[in-house]
Amino acid sequence: MSAPRVSLDQWRSLVAVVDEGGYAKAARALNKSQSSVTYAVKQLESQLGVKAFRIEGRKAALTPTGQLLYRRGKTLVDDAGRLERAAGELAKGWETEIRLAVDIIFPTWLLVQCMGAFAAERPETRIELYETVLSGADDMLVSRSVDCVITSSIPQGFVGDLLMQVHAVCVAAPSHPLHHLGRPATLDDLRLHRHLVIRDSGIQRARSAGWLNEQRWTVSHKATSIHALSLGYGYAWMPDEAIRGELERGALAPIPLREGAERTGSLYLVFTDRDATGPGALRLAEIIRESVAKECKRSAIPE
Repeated sequence: MSAPRVSLDQWRSLVAVVDEGGYAKAARALNKSQSSVTYAVKQLESQLGVKAFRIEGRKAALTPTGQLLYRRGKTLVDDAGRLERAAGELAKGWETEIRLAVDIIFPTWLLVQCMGAFAAERPETRIELYETVLSGADDMLVSRSVDCVITSSIPQGFVGDLLMQVHAVCVAAPSHPLHHLGRPATLDDLRLHRHLVIRDSGIQRARSAGWLNEQRWTVSHKATSIHALSLGYGYAWMPDEAIRGELERGALAPIPLREGAERTGSLYLVFTDRDATGPGALRLAEIIRESVAKECKRSAIPE
């Protein structure tokens, strides 16, 4: 196998120029001089016999060949970074901290139970938990800022295992007018009342939980929504496992809807980079899988 003509440092320079939007910003990001970044890109073009950039006005734009080089080069640079991180994790042995992102529709009591079981085995390992909504977990996967996530969707470029099904019901406090219509409520009835929704925690906030009323409150935390529901300030679709206590105490009750009273979704366990995942994160994921499977069998939560 012949040695590559282009160094990884040259590929990093090319990728940084595109990602940062110019040579000066790329130099700052790479902590190098602008001349060294410019030289690295010029050397790459010379060694491959291609032009990666063309001048458009006062800016440099990628040529079609440059676009290909950027896509492949970015993959190469990302793979090298993952390899270095994997080697670092292996060198350290059992990691000191695990970063986990979990969609808030995952039962909180079950999550805490899993974390407790892990802590009993490895009390010295810290867990950094990020509770996300909708696209929030996807963002953390793509940015590779966590070890693994429990998410309701799998972004392009990742694979995951189905963890469980989540059942959600439309609920309100028993005193809410939607419980006293004398008939099943319709979509038109819902439009007359406040909808309580939880804000997408993703950077772009690109996803919603479905149809939203103009009359609504948008909050950031599941606990806030449940508290407002219990006080009669509106209605919402909530995972039944998240409001199990409120349903049992009678603080909340399912609204008798003519249609659409129940929703079902899936949760997946996804690793940011399975090969670079440390033994601690792998063990925590194993505990989560085992606990979910056990609880699903006991309480008939669909896997």
